[in-house]
Amino acid sequence: MATKAQVAVPAPLFDLPAQNGPLEAELKDAFERVLHSSQFILGDEVEQFEARMAEILEVNHAIGVSSGTDALLLALMTLRIGPGDEVLCPAFTFFATAGSIARTGATPVFCDVCPVCFNLNPHDAESRITKKTKAILPVHLFGQAAAMGPLLDLARAHDLHVIEDCAQALGSTYHDKQVGTFGDFAAHSFFPTKNLGGFGDGGLLVTNDDVLAAEARARRVHGARGKNHHEYIGGNFRLDALQAALLNVKIPHLATHLAHRSAAAEGYATVLGAGMALETDPGPCCKSTAFFGLEPTVPMLPVESPGRGHTWNLYTLRVAAAQREALVERLCQDNIQAGVYYPEPLHRQPCLKNDVLTLPVAEHLARQVISLPLSTDETLPARVRLCLMEAVGVT
Repeated sequence: MATKAQVAVPAPLFDLPAQNGPLEAELKDAFERVLHSSQFILGDEVEQFEARMAEILEVNHAIGVSSGTDALLLALMTLRIGPGDEVLCPAFTFFATAGSIARTGATPVFCDVCPVCFNLNPHDAESRITKKTKAILPVHLFGQAAAMGPLLDLARAHDLHVIEDCAQALGSTYHDKQVGTFGDFAAHSFFPTKNLGGFGDGGLLVTNDDVLAAEARARRVHGARGKNHHEYIGGNFRLDALQAALLNVKIPHLATHLAHRSAAAEGYATVLGAGMALETDPGPCCKSTAFFGLEPTVPMLPVESPGRGHTWNLYTLRVAAAQREALVERLCQDNIQAGVYYPEPLHRQPCLKNDVLTLPVAEHLARQVISLPLSTDETLPARVRLCLMEAVGVT
């Protein structure tokens, strides 16, 4: 049971000062190194960062770019996806996934998701393939890998490109292989709250294809191969040298950071799953279009699906829609910051709205999900347990 002293301790959803504070001296040294070099765009710092990330991710090419969103856009442009094309993507994810598709002039085709892992459902995706479908864009949401085996089978059967959105999943695995190594391209993000968080926007585009990598590098600098010689339409997608230098400081600490998040997730599972009326077995993952319990009668803990190495970028529960607001308020009273990712599925967003399309899993998840802080504070799971008992009524 949480004490009054414990209740007073703030639990932010992402504790960036705790993560970056111990590295302050090294980060300042990196800043001064870039300042004195006057090499602010690309250069040695970016090349060093790219080489280190390629090694970590076990890919042939890692291309530093301006954001995770721009990494997606650059991949789509390099694969010549544009007007008249369709790209399959999940309806339950951050807007950038679909927004990047729409910016090329292609049409995002929204698919329903799995109620267990929250990722693109291969069975629903298959039902939405047409002659216009050119690619599939799975997202490894919240740090859990999508069902890449079935999705790759689907892509091969219909001659589709595959672009993996790994923005929340650096370090995640699918059957012991790094996510982002299965498709034509993969996009990573270094937004401050990601697994490897930067100090502003930053991203990475990775591929094992030499030809695609060369073209993507050209498109990163306005499609130029050599000064003032533009072979493609590209953009200003370059990663700043300062971001690369600061991220280089944090790379050696990535494994420890992920281990802390995993331990915190295990702490929740142990404390919340012990003796409480919580649903911990929602059914088989990505096996059908069935939704196991449209409205959960008790909160459902997230699971690590078999064969997938979860990195827990977000620890996300499902609760009954009518109970979510009360739980958020009760957590707030105890200084526990909760987040809702994402309250509106993409096919209900104003600029992409499709009133005809019904995707029951995505629509229900948007009303049910709530994400909790992942902290080294070992008292936090007990505090959350108390809030669940008082707000939701579980015992």
